[in-house]
Amino acid sequence: MNTEAIHGTTIIGLRHKGKTALGGDGQVTLGSTVMKQNSNKIRKLHNNKILVGFAGSAADSFSLMERFEEKLEQYQGQVVRAAVELAKLWRTDKYLRQLEALLAVLDGEHALIISGTGDVIEPDDGIVAIGSGGSYALAAARMLIRHTKLDAKEIVEESLSAASDICIYTNKHFTIEEL
Repeated sequence: MNTEAIHGTTIIGLRHKGKTALGGDGQVTLGSTVMKQNSNKIRKLHNNKILVGFAGSAADSFSLMERFEEKLEQYQGQVVRAAVELAKLWRTDKYLRQLEALLAVLDGEHALIISGTGDVIEPDDGIVAIGSGGSYALAAARMLIRHTKLDAKEIVEESLSAASDICIYTNKHFTIEEL
């Protein structure tokens, strides 16, 4: 059995100038080997009104996203309520506690990170960034919002590009979705 960690992703999302955008790179890495270049780690959920991006183990990420989608349906698309209920489940469920993944979730009003410890975090600036290159993309997005006239989608793209220039687990094959 191969016990090398799976690395690789940068997910960045934000709300800016009335638009919501979320993007991610396409690289999947196993140890020091790039396994895939064009993975899509961004999804639209609940009638295309909610954007979700994931980082971490692929199987864990998909499992967590499915559970989140169930909570969204249960709570009629209320993002914060669904996230809190997922976090409660994550902390108490024996299987879910073992998952190694993060979700970045955005709708027109909220930007959340749902963590592997079952935390729900709503950053003060409305920018969510996760994954290996998340901090690089976050820094770039903050500066672009302050010092450019770019729209949300353009800021996400430029932030991903900056992260891909620095983070070895991030490539330039981007998927970006906008609300």
